[in-house]
Amino acid sequence: MSDRSSLSPAKLSLTALEGMPEVTAGMPLAPLIAAALERQALAPMSDDVLLVSQKIVSKSEGRFVDLAAVDVSARARDLAARCGKDPRLVEVILRESIEVVRCAPQVLIVRHRLGFVMANAGVDQSNVPGSAQWVLLLPQDPDGSAATLRRSLSAILGSSPSLIITDTFGRPWRSGVCGTAIGASGITTLLDRRGERDRSGRELKVTQVAIGDALAAAAALVMGEGAEGRPVVLARGLPAGLRHATARASDVLRPLAEDLFR
Repeated sequence: MSDRSSLSPAKLSLTALEGMPEVTAGMPLAPLIAAALERQALAPMSDDVLLVSQKIVSKSEGRFVDLAAVDVSARARDLAARCGKDPRLVEVILRESIEVVRCAPQVLIVRHRLGFVMANAGVDQSNVPGSAQWVLLLPQDPDGSAATLRRSLSAILGSSPSLIITDTFGRPWRSGVCGTAIGASGITTLLDRRGERDRSGRELKVTQVAIGDALAAAAALVMGEGAEGRPVVLARGLPAGLRHATARASDVLRPLAEDLFR
């Protein structure tokens, strides 16, 4: 295997797009992002990466659920009693999940149907306009959403920057949330460096770099987690060698057979 150390950039810039409007169901994202880029005189190049918050993707795709209309199952009522959450919310979480990993007071960790292990299946109530009973789900197919949005942007911009859809997850044994790639198009999300040599000549045996997650984590710092209103970030300075026609964010998911914690 050839040396891929040149795929680690010595300099990387991150620029949040200002002035993005509140996104509603059915609102196309590509024209909004293109307009924000133009306002800041940013002309994306094909080696750039646009990082887009899951929240505006889900809003655009109409992934809203009204808790008032949710019928609650016996299982959801039981789990809600154990974790102290709204039974209707728990029902929605169960519908988005394939397994409950942990239920404890104020904690419900599940394996999402997309393979993510996360709190509340990503069902979110923050920055969701309207009634307090409305919640927002993850995109149905984040990798597909990333590919579709990238194609739409390419048609407007005349260039084809890669695209990552980001969300923030908690992590085992670590406090706080961290940016994570849940959808991607056009960029390597998992860089396999096994077989290379370190500076002492030792062969790398296990090193795989989560490029998509690293970029999502960096972008989260400028996106913010509260009322900042900066859901899109332009990353510049990544090597062209990281472009990848078929890579997906789901490439990073560890197979269940390799679950080392159970």
